[in-house]
Amino acid sequence: MKKYLIYLLLTIMNLTTTVMAQTKIKQTAGREQLGTFAPKFAELNDDVLFGEVWSRTDKLGLRDRSMITVTSLVSMGITDTSLKYHLQTAKKNGITRTEISEILTHIGFYAGWPKVWAAFNLAKEVWNDETTTEKEDAKATFQREMIFPIGEPNTAYARYFTGNSYLAPISSEQVSIANVTFEPGCRNNWHIHHATKGGGQMLIGVAGRGWYQEEGKPAVEILPGTVIHIPANVKHWHGAATDSWFAHLAFEISGENTNNEWLEPVTDELYNHLSEKSHD
Repeated sequence: MKKYLIYLLLTIMNLTTTVMAQTKIKQTAGREQLGTFAPKFAELNDDVLFGEVWSRTDKLGLRDRSMITVTSLVSMGITDTSLKYHLQTAKKNGITRTEISEILTHIGFYAGWPKVWAAFNLAKEVWNDETTTEKEDAKATFQREMIFPIGEPNTAYARYFTGNSYLAPISSEQVSIANVTFEPGCRNNWHIHHATKGGGQMLIGVAGRGWYQEEGKPAVEILPGTVIHIPANVKHWHGAATDSWFAHLAFEISGENTNNEWLEPVTDELYNHLSEKSHD
């Protein structure tokens, strides 16, 4: 009985191995696109390249073959629909957004920066849904870092922001207070809190890392607990660092004849310079 069970187990294993070895990738793109124009090329593409070479999964897995193929195409500067197809295949074969980002970054040092830039544009399209999911996960993680709510998308003032921001009213009595949350890279336009007497604004960092800058002065980093006093009639902007979610409480200071004037966006040149400086 024991010998029979061993024999049966070995037979099943052998059949499983045989089936796996015989499993072939079915490809029809060649015949669909070039079947009548170049039938032999279509046959070689569908039956040999994919039907035989790609199907040799007992020798080299599909995931590894995808990495090799993407690397080869990018190195040759092929960043058309062919690369996009193989990026989609790579994702299907288990390569994550983080992994493809690292793969392309690595290739860039050997194959050339412009080629990888083009490849990244396609990769962003292919892994877009995963990027969205990770963004939502990052937002949820950030919410756990602070006691105030992130709130709803700040759609009423979206035209005055670069990137996405969120607004959560905290109090409307005595002093108007709101928690403003910025996704990484988000900042508001230059603006001025006008007042003939009193007025202005006060910010208190709640979570993450951000920036505040008055016109003609160096930018100031805002961390949890940092207090920023913004006088009335002073041109300024504030927002998140490039690599961090950021939230601050905004206190509106009462005054006479108060109004807010929104001005031009903060340029990428100015903003990115702050990011580079913070990492020196």
